[in-house]
Amino acid sequence: MTLSIDQLHLERDGVAHLDDLAMQFRPGQLTTVIGRTLAGKTTLLRTLAGLQAPDRGAIRLDGRSLADTPVWQRDVAMVYQQFINYPHLSVFENVAFPLRRRRMADAALRQRVAQMLEKVGLTGFEQRRPGQLSGGQQQRVALARALARGARLLLLDEPLVNLDYKLREQLRSEFRALLAGASDTIVVYTTTEPAEAMMLGDAVVVMHEGRILQAGAPAEVFDRPASTTVAEIVNDPPMNFLPGQVAEGALVLNGGPRMTLPVHLAQLPPGEYRFGIRAKDLHIDPSSGISGSLGFSEVSGSETFLHVDTAFGSVALQLEGIHDVELGARIPIGLSLQRLFAFAPAGQLVAAP
Repeated sequence: MTLSIDQLHLERDGVAHLDDLAMQFRPGQLTTVIGRTLAGKTTLLRTLAGLQAPDRGAIRLDGRSLADTPVWQRDVAMVYQQFINYPHLSVFENVAFPLRRRRMADAALRQRVAQMLEKVGLTGFEQRRPGQLSGGQQQRVALARALARGARLLLLDEPLVNLDYKLREQLRSEFRALLAGASDTIVVYTTTEPAEAMMLGDAVVVMHEGRILQAGAPAEVFDRPASTTVAEIVNDPPMNFLPGQVAEGALVLNGGPRMTLPVHLAQLPPGEYRFGIRAKDLHIDPSSGISGSLGFSEVSGSETFLHVDTAFGSVALQLEGIHDVELGARIPIGLSLQRLFAFAPAGQLVAAP
């Protein structure tokens, strides 16, 4: 079974929410769709589910158009950002609801619900109401109900975004196990979190303003982002971009010293470029000849992020450990040149490490 979209286009008030999208989704493969807010991710899921009709283009299941197939016949299960459960029903009945609609035999129904609740870690909570559960438990109920259906298409719209950080990390690490055994199911999972997209996805789709900018294996998208926009979206914090030139065999950053071109950039022709580098590939180096003023810093766990204003713009450094640096202090910045990306002035990737 394959699900494909071809030139899928949806426009509202002159704005393209989906702009001629084309791709294939395969069973047993978890496809993560990453993009900023308003990239078109939820619109794509709603269109796949049949909740919104595209202006043009086709959605095909095994080559057969779904244009005239109503929602209830599409065999779709969807989990939303919000904890959408039936508040008057117990946990057991919430999960059993789609099975009762299919008139599943009682013994098989009870076995199926028990399996799903065990899978999401809610055994023993069968008689509780959603209002008696934590946010994470409520989202597990919604996920169990979706999995219980055994739908051929499972759509997950940022299902962890409303959970606290610790629970989000826990569920993220468990997610692949929760979906184990769904080899006949096409799973599409949207997120704004780069780590989530790369960790969960067998395939990653990067969306921006209704368009697909890049699609491929997680390592491919991360290691060779097709453009500066993709590089910003799939990195947290976003990749730093430093304007500069290649001239006479050297790399010159605007407002910085001449540096020897690293091997992977040695064949670049002379000209203007935007050099990309991740925050973790910057470090403090008093001998670098590059410095800036600390705009602000943030501590995240055992790491410190320094946001520094330089002659070539603001850059972010990701440092191991906790660093207490005074605002406005001069920060000498060293670059791991072997980790530089080169992009054309218009944004297309030219060379990667």
